[in-house]
Amino acid sequence: MQTFLAAVFVFGLLITSHEFGHFITAKLSNVKVLEFSLGMGPKLFGFKTKETDYSLRILPIGGYVKMLGEEEQCTDPRAFCNQSPWKRLIIIVAGAFMNFLIAVILFILVAYNLGVVKPIVSSVEAGYPAMSAGVKPNDKILMVNEQKIYTWNQFKEFISENKDKPFKMTVKRDNNIIEINLKPVYNKNEDRYLVGISPKLVKGDLIESIRTGFSETITSIKQMIIFLGKIFKGEFSTNDVGGPVAIVKMSGEAAKVGLWNLLFFAGFLSINLGVFNLIPFPALDGGWVIILLYEAITGKKIDENKIGLINLIGFAILMAFAILVTFKDIIRLSSY
Repeated sequence: MQTFLAAVFVFGLLITSHEFGHFITAKLSNVKVLEFSLGMGPKLFGFKTKETDYSLRILPIGGYVKMLGEEEQCTDPRAFCNQSPWKRLIIIVAGAFMNFLIAVILFILVAYNLGVVKPIVSSVEAGYPAMSAGVKPNDKILMVNEQKIYTWNQFKEFISENKDKPFKMTVKRDNNIIEINLKPVYNKNEDRYLVGISPKLVKGDLIESIRTGFSETITSIKQMIIFLGKIFKGEFSTNDVGGPVAIVKMSGEAAKVGLWNLLFFAGFLSINLGVFNLIPFPALDGGWVIILLYEAITGKKIDENKIGLINLIGFAILMAFAILVTFKDIIRLSSY
């Protein structure tokens, strides 16, 4: 039951926030919205207001906002196809924007309640370069090789990319600025490079929590883009990608650890959903972005019927991919 409720929460939050982004910007732009749907496939239940159908569908693999004139020609001035390219572009990217916004909010909540890991030295471990170089507890890390450091994650990323190359770390100690030369060492047990320092954890700091929320979101977006790039290069396979079944399992595991862990997981997935939807592929928001940028720059309008056909083909490919990933998830999980 805990796994089920956690999965419902995660799917509901991600899908609702994404589609609400499209929905609210369409309404504010006076575009006629025909349907607001959570889920895909057969309808479970729904209701209708003056001009919009609201529905909940059986498959929790997405949702959609259907607008008048979105994929067909229409003479109604409120139709999506009759709006300026820039107005349509705002409506399209609003879904991913809402996913990123939700992630920021969730990361802020988690950081405020669990604490913010600051780039301030809490302890120095014996036998590592930091102790030999004279790093002390309460040293505040300001820069590494002239690169400003605002979060502990930034420092960790630098060490990971720098590997065993010597670098200069600038710290603030008792109102004095000190430069320290360090050379990371490789730890076989942890499979990473270390200098031997631990950060300070601070709870209840709203300003730092907000800063952490934004930095965590930006970092996660970068990581997702890098991951997608490796997939397109053939460095990853479908075995490295999880679908709805895997998400249900991971949601349950996150919920067992606690509420804040579940919220962090939901924020991470929200970013994945936002970035994935911006991939320039037919039927995804990114496909629309390419079309609308072309229209805005050239002033030439693409036939809506052709767009509808292209998006239909793209949607079919995406559904086939979703089925493949789900099938692999089931096989992978059943083997445990």
